[in-house]
Amino acid sequence: MAGDKISRVAAIGTGTIGASWTVVFLARGLTGAASDLAPGAETFLHEFVGAAWPSLARLSPLPAEPPWAALTFHTEPEPALAGAEFVQESAPEGEELKRDLLAQLDAVLDPEIVIASSSSGLLMSRLQNDCRHPERCVIGHPFNPPHLVPLVEVVGGEKTGSAAIERALAFYTAIGKQPIHIRREVPGHVANRLQAALWREALHLVAEGIASVADVDTAISAGPGLRWALMGPHLTFHLAGGVGGIDHFLDQFAAPMVNWWETLGNPTLTSELKERLAAGITAEVAGRGIAELAAWRDRFLVDLLALRAGQK
Repeated sequence: MAGDKISRVAAIGTGTIGASWTVVFLARGLTGAASDLAPGAETFLHEFVGAAWPSLARLSPLPAEPPWAALTFHTEPEPALAGAEFVQESAPEGEELKRDLLAQLDAVLDPEIVIASSSSGLLMSRLQNDCRHPERCVIGHPFNPPHLVPLVEVVGGEKTGSAAIERALAFYTAIGKQPIHIRREVPGHVANRLQAALWREALHLVAEGIASVADVDTAISAGPGLRWALMGPHLTFHLAGGVGGIDHFLDQFAAPMVNWWETLGNPTLTSELKERLAAGITAEVAGRGIAELAAWRDRFLVDLLALRAGQK
């Protein structure tokens, strides 16, 4: 089935990521079936969908209430797979757990149905090993929160077929995401590796007393992070080169940056550094709770996405 013709999706695992995926599916007019074994999972899912719905309603015309009739919930995964044309697996990040779960899903589904794992860093080549039809298994890694952040990283394993990659890319594009195809497996995929590289240097700067936790955060959020919200590093540097573009940038600025590489840190995450990080975060949040911070983040993301959409 073509990715842009899919109308029924199964969301297997409905924690924060799976619930956020469910909001996307419902907002795009799809019928959804969700499954999670955790106690209270159905209540959490309904509360999450209801709370997230107004954010998406600010970005596109939607009914006042989520289409609850289009969503069913099941404790076990098998009933959720009935009639599914695409499966988004979002179980907890554990290789053995996901490997067993993918094999369980694979045993029930027709061979042409894509199984996409939301794994943030595991390799599909290891997760698909026990499947009878490993060719249909892909990584479909979103960025949190999936109902707002457009990125989805699509990665195949050693046994994944090109047709599954194409169907996944087409499906994610059809529901308004911005998928990228990662050509070769690597732990952490692409976006999380970029995050990890930046965080390593951020921790180094804190560990060496060069800047506080809050000042490091501000250095990104009030500086390059604003540009990165529109352009990635390469396009940003192309623009920085002026009329000469990336060629002028490389001639003018590449050598100093290469010299900086030699001084980048490789910190050890000691208990002392963890304590310093925690203390810095406590000072930075200034009493704001997780829910308040998440709401602040989501309001910013909605405004940013609306601006991006208006400028296209």
